[in-house]
Amino acid sequence: MAEIFWNPQVPELTVMDFAGSLDFYTRLLGFTVRYARTGPDFAYLDCGGAQLMIEARHSGDWEVAPLEAPFGRGVNFTIEMPDVDACFLRVQAAGWPLFRPLRDNCYPVNEQEESVMREFLLQDPDGYLLRPSQRLGKRARRN
Repeated sequence: MAEIFWNPQVPELTVMDFAGSLDFYTRLLGFTVRYARTGPDFAYLDCGGAQLMIEARHSGDWEVAPLEAPFGRGVNFTIEMPDVDACFLRVQAAGWPLFRPLRDNCYPVNEQEESVMREFLLQDPDGYLLRPSQRLGKRARRN
């Protein structure tokens, strides 16, 4: 049996409504639950190797300051997935609001090349900013 791969760095997001957040990540974004427990509710999620954890807010958790919505201000989580178009269609069909529509963006990787990413932005139920994306390849850098 192959060993299960766990990323060396995995964000853990505090969520207010665990069931609603779990539904958002699994049904809309296509994550699967690799591990879950209760007391407090917790799930380790995976989507094509992109991993994150969600945990219900509870006393004694990791809060370093009072939480105010939207959570995670100042950070966005890029989630590379094998089929961002299918994810986008699920989000759109659910009527979930977008922060930025689906589009192809180019990011310089060196002086000669840029990486082409298809991506969109949305906020999860607690306001964390997410960027589902798919790597389309590299091309010569346009100046």
